Amino acid sequence: MRLRYENRRTLVTLSGLVRLRLKIRRCEHEGCARYRLAYRPEAEGALALPQHEFGLDVVAMVGGLRHRDHRSVPEIHAALRGRGVEIAERSVTNLLDRYDELLATSLTDTRRLRRVLARQGRAILALDGMQPDVGHEVLWVVRECLSGEVLLARSLLSGTAEDLAPLLAEVAEAIGVPVEGVISDGQTSIRRAVAKALPGVPHQLCQFHFLREAANPVYEADRHAKKELKKGVRGVRRIERSAEGREDAGSEVVRGYCAAVRSAITDDGRTPLAAPGLKLKGRLEAVADSLDRVPGKGGSPAPLARLRQLIGRGLEGTAPFWPEVERAYAWVHAAARILGNRGDESAARVRRRFDGLLGAMLRHRQRAGVLAPAIEHFAKVARSYRPGLFHCYAVPGLPRTNNDLEQLFGSQRYHERRATGRKAASPAAVLRGEVRLIAATVTRQRPPTARDLGRASRKRWGELRQRLEQRRHARTLRTRFRRDPQAYLAQLEQTACQPTLPA
Repeated sequence: MRLRYENRRTLVTLSGLVRLRLKIRRCEHEGCARYRLAYRPEAEGALALPQHEFGLDVVAMVGGLRHRDHRSVPEIHAALRGRGVEIAERSVTNLLDRYDELLATSLTDTRRLRRVLARQGRAILALDGMQPDVGHEVLWVVRECLSGEVLLARSLLSGTAEDLAPLLAEVAEAIGVPVEGVISDGQTSIRRAVAKALPGVPHQLCQFHFLREAANPVYEADRHAKKELKKGVRGVRRIERSAEGREDAGSEVVRGYCAAVRSAITDDGRTPLAAPGLKLKGRLEAVADSLDRVPGKGGSPAPLARLRQLIGRGLEGTAPFWPEVERAYAWVHAAARILGNRGDESAARVRRRFDGLLGAMLRHRQRAGVLAPAIEHFAKVARSYRPGLFHCYAVPGLPRTNNDLEQLFGSQRYHERRATGRKAASPAAVLRGEVRLIAATVTRQRPPTARDLGRASRKRWGELRQRLEQRRHARTLRTRFRRDPQAYLAQLEQTACQPTLPA
């Protein structure tokens, strides 16, 4: 190729303005398929993006400040101005988008993923979706469990099996190693997608999701009993007021017991295994037992006697609820212990033990009293989940739950709130989630350099930008309709009725 002409270009970098002289070459052989195509210097791609005035070092700094240091856009703008970079605040947002796109393009490169996964020789996939806004797109993420790599993130308008199966097939083809297992929740569309895209691959259903769904009626009964118990313990504030402004030992004891009761009342448990009502009952019984021992140590002050009477009244009023809740939760905890498999038993033995427990629960469900339908619900959900509950004991490395991917979503929401200050999820969590989730996760572990960003394929980056732009345009149309429905519809009508020239 011959040198045909030169281009000059000015870049804004962290070290100041840089003027580049680019030598453009062309092939002069008429029979060549690349005849007269312009070739720019390869080193240019490591310094800046095409048609951009800021260097990749500035882009890398913007991404690091955002995802690692949780800086807002005005704070990043001030930091760049402090480094002598003349930049508008709007340009900071644009550079942040370029950072996410380049890093996601580089990390999801097929050759890189195959190189990383070839060392372990197999893959175990985790699949889940995140939907911050009901009615909008869902961000579906496929993650490799053994290496922790996010293999694919894609926003879809729905989560049907027809939509999810191509994503799984695309990942299976890209990684170049056999898929030995899949972990997900019990969503029907995911089950069908895995069966369609990866036939014969063990599909583990998340045991946490199973227990949460199966034990939900028992949890609600416990929560109702807790609500009734809290009603019976109302009046602690009046007892606390009697000890305000006093510094004697008796008043300090009263404040201490009242603080214990308040702590017990406000401590909520989380489904499926934590029973907040049973926990509150146990703690109030402990406080009551302690108060019963106080008179033997010199007499009980009147406020403590009123507090003991208050607790006793609440426990007596809810006494009929607890035996049935305790019996039902005993079965739920027994199921969790069997699935926990601390003895490292085989999948067949764990299945037999689990089936035996279900049979015992159904035979003796009348012992649960009014919670007998809750036991039947537990067995019904167990029958639905049963084919996918025990693969994790036969496939090494296949997790029992999908909590790692759930925690990844939660971590992203937490860091997004820290950077933006927004309590609700940002629309960009899904709109640009397929690049932002990957870029933010990796940046917090190891911030990339400008050279790392320069390795991204420009062709794949362009395709990604086009896909993101289409999604942004669709969101823009929805926003315009919400702002002024009449004007939006009038414009559509005008476009539809406008005559077109004959072909």
